[in-house]
Amino acid sequence: MDIVDFAQENLKKIDGYGEIRIENSRNLGIALLNGKPREVRWTNPAGGSVRVLLPGHGWGFAVFNKIEDLPQAVEDAVASSKLIIPDEPIKLAEIEPVQVKLEQEIADDARSHSLEEKYELLRRYDELAAAVDDRIIQRILGYSEEFIEQYLFTTEGTQIIRVRTDEVLRAVFRARSGDLVQSAHKSYAARGNFAELTKLDDMVTHTAKIAAQLLDAKPVKGGKYTVVLNPGLAGVFIHEAFGHLSEADHIEDNPQAREMMTLGRRFGPEFLNVIDDGSVKPDIRGTIDYDDEGVPAQKTYLIKEGVLVGRLHSRETAGKMGEKPTGNARAQDFSFPPIVRMTNTAIEAGPHPADQIFDGIKEGVYAIDAYGGQTELENFSFSAGYGYMIRDGKIAELVRDVVLQGNLFQTLANIEQIGDDFVWDRAGGYCGKGGQRAKTSEGSPHIRIRDVIIAGV
Repeated sequence: MDIVDFAQENLKKIDGYGEIRIENSRNLGIALLNGKPREVRWTNPAGGSVRVLLPGHGWGFAVFNKIEDLPQAVEDAVASSKLIIPDEPIKLAEIEPVQVKLEQEIADDARSHSLEEKYELLRRYDELAAAVDDRIIQRILGYSEEFIEQYLFTTEGTQIIRVRTDEVLRAVFRARSGDLVQSAHKSYAARGNFAELTKLDDMVTHTAKIAAQLLDAKPVKGGKYTVVLNPGLAGVFIHEAFGHLSEADHIEDNPQAREMMTLGRRFGPEFLNVIDDGSVKPDIRGTIDYDDEGVPAQKTYLIKEGVLVGRLHSRETAGKMGEKPTGNARAQDFSFPPIVRMTNTAIEAGPHPADQIFDGIKEGVYAIDAYGGQTELENFSFSAGYGYMIRDGKIAELVRDVVLQGNLFQTLANIEQIGDDFVWDRAGGYCGKGGQRAKTSEGSPHIRIRDVIIAGV
């Protein structure tokens, strides 16, 4: 049957606002453990969902797995909406309906490469890693690809059809000396260009070397330091510690967050600018073009010249707060309703020469990449992948167990320099929230911050 006509026919049954989302995808995952295939998995998720908001009622939501079940899903979503009476009416910010078909540019289609070729690529990278150091005891190489067709139809007239592709290569290495075990990991995400994943020899070798070298590194000594964050860690820091606080559904539900995130509040120096931008071209992992409510992706300033100027919205949160939607309503897949999510979040390039960012630091820490962390409102704790001591303005010895702790607002206020070497991180990561995952990217130049607490020995 014609999906477009069938969806439009069923939208007419909704006496209010309604969305129909339909997806069909084909995914491949390959994993090697110490050079041997551990998993080869093909999946074909397909289905759709209906979301309905009747006047004076709450959201109804229903999922279907076969297109023939769409009429029943519409009936179920309508019935669900009728049952829900919110404490106050739900108002959706107005948008212009769009009709668009988006075809992603594909430079090198992964589907034109055989399964054997993809396996051999991982095996080659495994051999590179194995040759680095005998102390590497575990080598995990992974490859994944996704090809997905998405449809969005709304009762307001929006019709978006798009095709997306994603390919990711992941490397995790663990090394051991006696009872001491250290690890390092790295990933790279491409969109419609398999060839990019065939040129990661340096990434794989460097990651394996770091895992082995950390066995010889001493733990960092705890204390308060001037710290330089590399772009990878700085991007994750601004995403986790600040980006989530900027999501309007979090703000509206939390009085403490509303007080902290007051527009016009100064958060940092005048050269600090933080953005979220789902329209970045060429496509990177968090680029979406349109969100899952049909709102165009756009560049949204969250902090401009050190002052809080914006937040991220769905149509519902924008309507509630009397602001404009920002194109940040996203769903993991057809089986989830959209919630407010980041896309590509970044600290913009600053005015300071990156090759001088260590100058004048008597003793400090150069923290590189993110290993993990947690946040609790304005408080954070992040583990760097690894780090180096800074001595007399120069990079010195490698150190491990680098954990950064502090208060977000004080840390932003303590930014001394923001480099001019901005890059988007091409890692193949996900962001988790509300039981859903979303593909995101982070970007930043090097940044220098004074008085950062480093937990250590």
